[in-house]
Amino acid sequence: MPERAIRPRSRTSAAMLTAVSLLGAVALAGCTSGPDQTAKNTPAASRAGAPSPSPTPDWNRRPASVAAVGDSITRGFDACSVLADCPEVSWATGTDDGVRSLAVRLLGASKAAASSWNHAVSGARIAQLPEQMALAAKEKPELVTVMIGANDACRDSVAVMTPVADFRASFEASMRQLRATAPKAQVYVSSVPDLKRLWSTGRTNELGKQIWKLGICKSMLGDADSMDAAAVARRDAVQDRVVAYNDVLRDVCAKDRRCRYDGGAVFDYRFTGEQLSQWDWFHPGRDGQARLAEIAYRNVTAGEPPA
Repeated sequence: MPERAIRPRSRTSAAMLTAVSLLGAVALAGCTSGPDQTAKNTPAASRAGAPSPSPTPDWNRRPASVAAVGDSITRGFDACSVLADCPEVSWATGTDDGVRSLAVRLLGASKAAASSWNHAVSGARIAQLPEQMALAAKEKPELVTVMIGANDACRDSVAVMTPVADFRASFEASMRQLRATAPKAQVYVSSVPDLKRLWSTGRTNELGKQIWKLGICKSMLGDADSMDAAAVARRDAVQDRVVAYNDVLRDVCAKDRRCRYDGGAVFDYRFTGEQLSQWDWFHPGRDGQARLAEIAYRNVTAGEPPA
């Protein structure tokens, strides 16, 4: 998300790193978005930005209530303070004036708090999504936002990333869970952020790399400076898996007449350090959350689904 990398003030850097270290290795994922310039081997036909296979008929561009499901991005993790959720800055349902969440943009600040619900859980993977969907459905929302999948690719190793078939089964189960209780709720599905761009953006910041060494997203961010064949292959494998997850989100969403996929907008967003949390150089900060809210609002209120 755009331009120069943030360099935390030197006076606070040591204290911040100490606070993070005391609390141990953080593996809660959920990250920012955008295409990586170095992802040259991703086939164009399988890119996350491929158009949705079918339109979304009967789409209400002004839903009157919003429920959110997903992971730490939607909880605003590390956006306000170290190792803490900050749902008030959530791109989906937050109340922060600087972010202007999707709920605030759709409903207005006075109504957003009473007509939006955040059931996302920091650290969640796709296997936990059906349970979140069940909770969201009970609210009888007119719109449900979904942002999930970064934690399925951000693992200790490539070998334990969620298999694509399992990812598909869990997302299909999530949609069935929602439809069992809220058959008319609309669903807005965000693409999984580009983790390889996160690596290429954050690796230029020395403090950020030190924080990554605590154990954040080892599959992509481990040995951040290594460019040997094994490290390159590992990062490419994570990138390919993210693209595959986005293909699943697009395809499953296209089968539901009230579901709209973002067309790869989050994956394709060209973020920089300004949008990253200064606490971990991994999650979106306030500026990143605001950019996600802009993307969502533009796609939810568009006359046609993203292409």
